[in-house]
Amino acid sequence: MTTQHRHPPGDRITAALAANRLGVPAVAFFVLSAAGPLSVIAGVVTTGYAVTGITGLPIAFLVVGAVLALFAVGYVAMARYMANAGAFYTYVTHGLGRPAGVAAAWGALLAYNSIQVALYGVFGAASVPLLAAWLGVTLPWWLIALVAWALVLALGLSRVDLNGRVLAVLLIAEIAVILLFDLADLFHPAGPSLAWEALSPAALFSPGIGALLVIAILGFVGFEAAVVFSEESRDPRRTIPAATYLSVAVIAGVYALSSWLMQVAIGPANIAAVARRDSAETIFILAADHMGDVIATIGRVLFITSTFAAMLSFHNTSARYLFALGRERVLPEVFGRTTARTGAPKTGSIAQSCLGLLVIVVYAILGLDPMVQLFYFGGTLGGFGILVLLTVTAISVPIYFARNPHTEPRTHTLFAPVAAAVILVVMLGLAITNFATLLGVPEGDPLAVILPSLYGIAAVLGLIWAFVLQRLRPGIYQQIGQGAKAVAS
Repeated sequence: MTTQHRHPPGDRITAALAANRLGVPAVAFFVLSAAGPLSVIAGVVTTGYAVTGITGLPIAFLVVGAVLALFAVGYVAMARYMANAGAFYTYVTHGLGRPAGVAAAWGALLAYNSIQVALYGVFGAASVPLLAAWLGVTLPWWLIALVAWALVLALGLSRVDLNGRVLAVLLIAEIAVILLFDLADLFHPAGPSLAWEALSPAALFSPGIGALLVIAILGFVGFEAAVVFSEESRDPRRTIPAATYLSVAVIAGVYALSSWLMQVAIGPANIAAVARRDSAETIFILAADHMGDVIATIGRVLFITSTFAAMLSFHNTSARYLFALGRERVLPEVFGRTTARTGAPKTGSIAQSCLGLLVIVVYAILGLDPMVQLFYFGGTLGGFGILVLLTVTAISVPIYFARNPHTEPRTHTLFAPVAAAVILVVMLGLAITNFATLLGVPEGDPLAVILPSLYGIAAVLGLIWAFVLQRLRPGIYQQIGQGAKAVAS
């Protein structure tokens, strides 16, 4: 191709990412690392308790897990008919049309990048006290975040299977320490008996249920990303469904168990106050009380590595979305460039890293709180966006199968997707009406309107761009959502 001569010799505009490098375990490690079990339990769960004061998180995790498993039935059925790193973007395109697909792509970029850059805040803030204890020097959070940023940039340009091995080691270690902490909490209850109230369905039916559901969704964010790696998987028709179901089951079980046992050890009546006081340190203070400082310190280190693993996973997901859009020329074709040596999406990875650098620098200059104003608000914004995308995708699945010949059973193509779509629409409505509770701000606070409205703005911009392409570049418009076929055409 003549276009290759205009680029550096190590780069290429390619129709596909590096193929046949990931099996079920590797894809599951990417997905579970994106979920960041220890970072969710120490950061999201405790902050959720502190901000909302609601104790129903354990049952919320189980309910959301069941809903997402139902959603996954149609989701992975559709994955058998298309392997594309664009995931949500591709599915919405084939179900609801090209304009809706581009709108979904813009929303996905906002959601995944919000979560990825938010994690720099918690990584830096959590590392400060640990490094101060070791080195006797209190470093600024943003300096530590910049070190993580440089590592993410380097690994993002490496082979995807190398990333998978790094994530596997970190994930196995953090799951082990989570289960150890849970066991200690179980044998050190705050009361004379175990507190079961948080696992009762009645715990869901309280003011602020929408906030609970979004926090729970945030814990699962990343499970849907298995299909993002379909082009790089061995036998995607088997690998992607297996990795998706495995991830949902592990996430739901671990989060529900850990968030419940945290209440067992502290007491449901005290959990919100303790979480407000100790923040992400809550589970490590419990571990120190139950098992000693050495185990607690190991947990703190793994919390930081868990956060790093999640950052790396979301970086990979965001870079592949940019690659998918660049390959189809929905974004400039430079985003469809990969490195010849590793097959990684080069421009997408660099662009995502530039965004992370900008956010770290701006927050450092303005002196903003890295835990609440970056991690919690940014993560909440991203989690809400994923809920929006799940809902739109669930609506797209039965429409796609109604229009295209297939051999899938109706339970996969109609009944399960429609049921999931109805439930997700209800959850989305509850999330919107409870967004102020979710953020911990007063009703009517502008922030509770501005943050969810960003997805409306992204959708409108995506629709406008799709219609611009239809009018001015019809050839590109016709190839939207086609993946590698777009380049072949």
